[in-house]
Amino acid sequence: MTPSVRRRALPVVRWRRSVTAGTIVSALALSAAAVSTGTAHAAAPVKADDGATITAETKIAANEVDITIDSPALGKSVKTRILLPKGWQRGAKTTWPVLYAFHGGQDNYTSWTKNTDIEAWAAKYNAIVVMPEGADGSYTDWYNYGKGGTPKWETFHTAEVRQLLERNYGAGAVRAAIGNSSGGEGAIGYAARHPGMFKYAASLSGILSMRSPGIPAMLMFLNAGNGQDPFAIWGIPYADDANWAAHDPAALAEKLRGTGLFFSAGTTGRPGPGDPDVAPWDIGLLSEIAVGANNKDFKKRLDELKIPYTAHIYGDGRHNWPAWIREASGIWPTLMKSIGAKQV
Repeated sequence: MTPSVRRRALPVVRWRRSVTAGTIVSALALSAAAVSTGTAHAAAPVKADDGATITAETKIAANEVDITIDSPALGKSVKTRILLPKGWQRGAKTTWPVLYAFHGGQDNYTSWTKNTDIEAWAAKYNAIVVMPEGADGSYTDWYNYGKGGTPKWETFHTAEVRQLLERNYGAGAVRAAIGNSSGGEGAIGYAARHPGMFKYAASLSGILSMRSPGIPAMLMFLNAGNGQDPFAIWGIPYADDANWAAHDPAALAEKLRGTGLFFSAGTTGRPGPGDPDVAPWDIGLLSEIAVGANNKDFKKRLDELKIPYTAHIYGDGRHNWPAWIREASGIWPTLMKSIGAKQV
């Protein structure tokens, strides 16, 4: 997993109200305007197929909530942040298009709202934006030396979160995905492994050719640095190559045909606009060189298959949020158009 480099955000004071599962159950008679008044579900939350359930909801702002999910796929409870569109009502028969925003390594479900203006971008469209926890899970159901088992991050994102949003928040079946760093690999990888799930997938400095020379070693090093057993995620490089290939966007590229694609990365190892002034050996600069070369490999593979895409392989730019803000704000209207989200 490629770690993301954060910008420092000014502290924001927001009103928060936590609602326990008991309150959710007791709220059966509340109106459809529950979130706007800071209250939880008007009925007990509907579970996902595997029993995953929402155990708490916390209001962050008028159209922003955090939910706590008791996840069998992960074997623990984690959170997901949701931005709801203007006019959203609980229990309405209307469904809304959905954008999933995945975060990078050494970050969490709050990183998009902490580091970008995603709330303002989202407020202009009638779409739901979902920012699930990904921890340092590498956007996969872990191989665990062929034994499988938890954590199953792919199952959490593509089944549990999806079903809970559809059954409790009016999320529709028209979806797009965007991610930064390892979240970019997640967005493109999920689109390839689940054809038709996303109309469009966008990667900002993500590893998109996992088996290119040097990349397995880099991923092993980074995940070991996160305190994890790096072989437990996709398996041992080369020895478990079939499993690596089964999760490699470049190897799965044919399955991306028909999905709108955007990917971007820097190549020079020099700071870009808004980046901090750091030494040439800064990890955020050096890592982006590798990511940029890797994105070129992915681009070459798409060209070989004649699969359409939009790429921005730029020069200067560090592996950090200033670059990703530029890229995300630029591709946002395209993402919204791909899912039929209307401006409000």
